[in-house]
Amino acid sequence: MSAITLRGPVRVVVRQHRWALWIMGVLPVLAIVALVGAWLWTEHVVDSFAASGCSVMHTTPDCGDTVDAYLDRQLWMQKVLNWSGPLMMVLPALVGMFVAGPVIARELESGTYKLAWTQSVTPARWLTAKLAVPTVVTLVSVSVLSAVCDWGRTRENAVHEASQWYFRETYVSIGTVPLGYALCMLALGALAGLLLRRTVAAMVVTVLAYVPLVVVLNHVRDGLWPTARLLGNGPLGDGSWLIDSGMLTASGQTVHWTDCGGSGAAVEPTNCLRELGGVTDFADYHPASHFWPLQLVETGILLALAALAVALAFRVLRRRHG
Repeated sequence: MSAITLRGPVRVVVRQHRWALWIMGVLPVLAIVALVGAWLWTEHVVDSFAASGCSVMHTTPDCGDTVDAYLDRQLWMQKVLNWSGPLMMVLPALVGMFVAGPVIARELESGTYKLAWTQSVTPARWLTAKLAVPTVVTLVSVSVLSAVCDWGRTRENAVHEASQWYFRETYVSIGTVPLGYALCMLALGALAGLLLRRTVAAMVVTVLAYVPLVVVLNHVRDGLWPTARLLGNGPLGDGSWLIDSGMLTASGQTVHWTDCGGSGAAVEPTNCLRELGGVTDFADYHPASHFWPLQLVETGILLALAALAVALAFRVLRRRHG
């Protein structure tokens, strides 16, 4: 029943913003095609190099051009992957700007929303339709793009050492976190548009709100899930994210390498820690198995902020327009 009720307003939103919505949908598709195409081309070069019998470590004169082509392809593919992370970090800000400016603030600024509200469309239904359409486009495009980025990361060993899952650019481009950021910025953009009612101002404020959000969550990310602790000098395991290390005293207190900063360069760090009472090494870390708990907690925070922003947006709408 609700889908039938929203059909009219949703259709209007699609017609009003069809070009922007097309761009929102097409750009991720182009990025997906470009990334997959780059991988296929790179793997072709890798397979050709493997079949050539040449070696990077022991290059012969006959293999010079083949090795150069292989190394150039590795470097090029690494640059492509390095750029995919920052682009995924920018995408949520673009989503928020689109909703804050063209979708919400422009109609309030120009007064065209009044026509919609005289056609048996309540302000609440108007805002619901304005949010529903970009939400669906965002869910589909960001989810698929994130999945392709994850696919690319798992195949990264084909050309060079894979980036670790906890690297900032990698972490925000895979899993559920990219979707959480995009939906959060969509909601914040709607709130900014309703509060400011000016297109450019709403877009600028939305982008400015994104910066501290990213900075704060990057700063607290390692504390969103309890770390594991390793005692002694054993290996942490593949894909482990080292958070803290040092030594434990007999009473269980921690002493850190930074505690030896004033002891002088001549003092060996381990001996310094032992002088401070350290009896065994420790390392606090997130194993690779903590990827999904960390992702889901951060995504939950972002979705909670999105829900709060949407609730405030509807409250602002009711106060101003009944």
